[in-house]
Amino acid sequence: MINKNVLVTGGNGMIGRRLVELLEHKGANVHIADLPNDLRDRKTCKEVCEGMDYIFHLAGIKGSPQRTMEQPASFSVPMIQFNANMIEAAYNAGVEWFLYTSSVGVYHPAEVFKEDDVWKTFPSEHDWEAGWAKRIGEMNVQAYMKEHNWNRCSIVRPANVYGIDDNFGKWSMVIPSLIKKAVENDKLEVWGDGSPIRDLIYAEDVAQGMIHMVENKVTEPVNLASGTGVTIKEIAEIIADHFDKEIIWDTDKPMGDMKRIMDTTRAESYGFKAQTTLKEGIENTIEWYLAKNK
Repeated sequence: MINKNVLVTGGNGMIGRRLVELLEHKGANVHIADLPNDLRDRKTCKEVCEGMDYIFHLAGIKGSPQRTMEQPASFSVPMIQFNANMIEAAYNAGVEWFLYTSSVGVYHPAEVFKEDDVWKTFPSEHDWEAGWAKRIGEMNVQAYMKEHNWNRCSIVRPANVYGIDDNFGKWSMVIPSLIKKAVENDKLEVWGDGSPIRDLIYAEDVAQGMIHMVENKVTEPVNLASGTGVTIKEIAEIIADHFDKEIIWDTDKPMGDMKRIMDTTRAESYGFKAQTTLKEGIENTIEWYLAKNK
């Protein structure tokens, strides 16, 4: 991608920042568009896509199961709008390649999430609005590919992503939420009993996977994940051990889906495998958070 003009929407987010760094290291001329650009406006999307060779569309509304439950319209409707606008603008701009970032939320609860099973079921009730918003984005990409023979698109479905620059605010996900609690409280309170299983992937690994799929011109949907399930209990114990905190389980609180593990066979067949261990990734995230909040 040397001297190529590359647009990264969501380039100031957790995954976006890592992606921008990696692309710049490859010699790309990187441009960033974020939600303040108001990607719900078709004219704005047209403007940011003009002159681009590659587009990595990561922009999304940061959420959590709690947020999608409390603010379903504010979360899902804008995503559907700006995803459709960006796909249309990228096609009309004639870019060399377009990557759409979907989500683990598109899947229905199952033993293992396999790419070709998505359209056999509905998204989980715990990811209903977000899951459908991401699915509609995938459908729009595939519609352009089918109608216009636009075989220059990749679709990636990251698992539960965490890492440096994660959201530690009100709508944070499990790892940043537990790190923040451990820093601010004498004991580490965890919702549920710790039994739900999650597939977690470090943000830099996701960015590496995105570039890998584009460089290898992969046109079928691909899971980006560790492929290994870990319990909430294991995650909490890593964080509690770091801070030497006792864990308190709040079993009256909701736990979400019991199991979310992604099949990584397809990604590995294209030569991609996540490299960062969970403990290493959590330790890196803790160190960054503590340094930021000195």
